[in-house]
Amino acid sequence: MGILSGNPKNEPMHYGEVYLTWMHLSAAKAFVAGYETLLNHTGDSDLKELIKDVLENGTKPEIKQIEVLLKDHGVGLPPSPPERPEACIENIPPGARFLDPEIGMKLGMDLGAGLVSCSAVMAECLREDIALMYGQFHMKTTQYAARTLRLLKDKGWLVPPPLHIDQSDC
Repeated sequence: MGILSGNPKNEPMHYGEVYLTWMHLSAAKAFVAGYETLLNHTGDSDLKELIKDVLENGTKPEIKQIEVLLKDHGVGLPPSPPERPEACIENIPPGARFLDPEIGMKLGMDLGAGLVSCSAVMAECLREDIALMYGQFHMKTTQYAARTLRLLKDKGWLVPPPLHIDQSDC
């Protein structure tokens, strides 16, 4: 039997696992607060549905799983921001409102950052159960990122960079 070769749930977390899961939890809580606010700015029904799905079936369940893991190991949790109230989009002045294309692009960027975060935790883990949990988060986030990309394309909100076409005569 080698070191850390028993039941993973009985193994301690190392400092890197604690730090990365704690930071991921903190970022996920901020993600929820931010997108609860951005829902008030969202006019497009497809985008609103996607954001709600990401929050309810992606991020919030992740938060619960990570909180259980950290609590079980005696780690204090980062603070949770308060839930955001619903507001009428018509009450937000046009110049102060985020536009749907901006919200869609932000969602895509944030999901991309979430993929990097999940990959970092998986790469640092010695505990297989934590790595597998983050592998599941990664797969779910990948699905949401693909849905977001499709939405951006379908709505005409995606502005691609200039295409590089080699026109040399070599």
